[in-house]
Amino acid sequence: MGMSGTLTIAATPIGNAGDASARLRDALVEADVIACEDTRKLQRLLNDLSLRTTARFVVYHDVNERKQAPKLVESLVDGKSVLLITDAGTPLISDPGYELIRNAIAADVQVRVLPGPSAALAALTLSGLPPDRFVFEGFLPKKSGARKTRLRDLAGDSRTFIVYETSRNLPRTLQELAEIVEPDRKVFIARELTKVHEEQIRGPLGQVIASLDGRTLKGEVVLVVEGLTRAKRLRPNET
Repeated sequence: MGMSGTLTIAATPIGNAGDASARLRDALVEADVIACEDTRKLQRLLNDLSLRTTARFVVYHDVNERKQAPKLVESLVDGKSVLLITDAGTPLISDPGYELIRNAIAADVQVRVLPGPSAALAALTLSGLPPDRFVFEGFLPKKSGARKTRLRDLAGDSRTFIVYETSRNLPRTLQELAEIVEPDRKVFIARELTKVHEEQIRGPLGQVIASLDGRTLKGEVVLVVEGLTRAKRLRPNET
């Protein structure tokens, strides 16, 4: 049996193709297999970077992750190099990849990472809120009761917290947060980071909610919220 291939986990631009690293470019060209969420978006990335590759594309997302991970590991064991990317940002961070990493490690396959863009870290650094200790929550639960419970847990923590949200659901999330924390709790909203229509909204929660009243937001959103301090407090839990 020959040497196994290498699994490469690579971050891709979250909006601006200019953020693609030289190592990502090399990996896209040299990989035998590229696992991605959407082959159309992968092809768009290759076009934006003026790259061509002979790699075989494999669709790898949340729905088929358990089925595809063992197959990709078989390719690795056979000596193929596999590159894992997502539509944007860093794999595994609210994106698929965990099953593949776990399977690869169990098979004693070499794994390497090509660090790069992350919407969560980009928003945190822009927020103006304490970055030394933070919690990344990803997407909140879809059911209202579970969402409010999770928000209360997060809002009761002294660390800054970060959540991903769709622009359509953002108003609901802000209103649910307003039922839990005082209106002076500081929040930061990053919309369409690094893209043409990037927008940054920051201020006390009540003020931010008022400023968004009547607006229809589009695009992807990262919400960063100030942690609980001695000057802040939670509203009484009425449920």
